[in-house]
Amino acid sequence: MPTYEYECGACKHRFERFQSITSDPVRTCPECGKRRVRRLLGRGGAVLFKGSGFYATDYRSSSYKEGAKKEKGTAGGSAEGGAKKEKTGGKPDAKRE
Repeated sequence: MPTYEYECGACKHRFERFQSITSDPVRTCPECGKRRVRRLLGRGGAVLFKGSGFYATDYRSSSYKEGAKKEKGTAGGSAEGGAKKEKTGGKPDAKRE
């Protein structure tokens, strides 16, 4: 849930509210009680992801990574050879005049 920043148009009081994205904006000023509050644009209206590790690969164990390297090395050699044969064998020769 993001933190939104508000300002009262009557008394210029600025405050923040921690609320859901789907919640209605605050309309009444907590200082003067008037309904002249508006939501400000800025950093408060966004969801912030702090820290590292937002990719699935960041959470992999070392044993999983080692197994993936071994599998890639074994499969990679045969797949590349097959791909090279298809590329060279699939192209027609250029016409000679």
